[in-house]
Amino acid sequence: MTGNAMRRRYFITLFGGAAAAWPRAARAQQPERMRRIGILLPATADDPEFQARLGAFQQELQQFGWSIGRNLRIDIRWAKTSTDDARRHAAELVALGPDVILAHGSSTVGAMIETTRTVPIVFPVVVDPVGAGFIASLARPGGNATGFMTTEFTIAGKLLELLKQIAPRITRAAVLRDTVFGSGTAQFAVIQAVAPSLRVEVYPVNVRDAGEIERAVAAFAQAPDGGLVVTAGGSPAVHRDLIVALAAWHKLPAVYFERSFVAAGGLISYGANLVDQYRQAAGYVDRILKGEKPADLPVQAPTRYETVLNLKTAKALGLDVPATVLVRADEVIE
Repeated sequence: MTGNAMRRRYFITLFGGAAAAWPRAARAQQPERMRRIGILLPATADDPEFQARLGAFQQELQQFGWSIGRNLRIDIRWAKTSTDDARRHAAELVALGPDVILAHGSSTVGAMIETTRTVPIVFPVVVDPVGAGFIASLARPGGNATGFMTTEFTIAGKLLELLKQIAPRITRAAVLRDTVFGSGTAQFAVIQAVAPSLRVEVYPVNVRDAGEIERAVAAFAQAPDGGLVVTAGGSPAVHRDLIVALAAWHKLPAVYFERSFVAAGGLISYGANLVDQYRQAAGYVDRILKGEKPADLPVQAPTRYETVLNLKTAKALGLDVPATVLVRADEVIE
């Protein structure tokens, strides 16, 4: 073979190999597919409790390989003020074409389901998703929503037990309950069942609006030896600051279903660790982004409960916190 022929064959081989490598290189350099998560929260953007939960959610997503700006975009809407706001923000998020939506609580999940029956919805927090009509059953949700419950109704009795432990003089308790979906009524029934063994009389207080709460608590506080039990629900959460302020004003020891009440100045809480539930919700979001359907992902009850105590509030109420309560507290705010 002549020198020219050898050079020609070398050039063809080299060119052919390079050409074959081009598509592989091009494919390797293509950016990852960008996925989109919408988030709808019933709070203001500066709420520290929700900021902590969102931080845990995003950190957990990173553990699954999702990175904002590389293969993930997150759009957040805050719907603190009204149901109309929740519906408006729900429509905005759906219009953005998300792959999945994270929605906290009955008010936002309800607004999302009214807006779309196709976009997957994951809720880190809902009290009674079956009673609210969001899912068909806990084991087989059946629609486009799934997630995590905040409580099992039997836990409600522990709230009254905790109130009696931290304030043994209590003989009367007003039970603040959400009546929108019936979960408040169910929780009150559990509290009512354990009340005789604790020698406490319980009185239901429906939480619908600020005026009703103020009047009911003021009337209840007229008699001595009273305390408050605030059960899980969207309405008590919306009126959190008012309820905490009323308990302080009327010098009523109060036990709450969620840490945020204690962080806002409430006495003590016992309930699900919501930061942990946001981490678990990230796992469900990851599974949906990878192809699973919310209809096939069972709704789960909390796996971690926590007791949070505010010692400053206990002191203001003149309470000598028993050692048994201090020992069981997972977090003490001073």
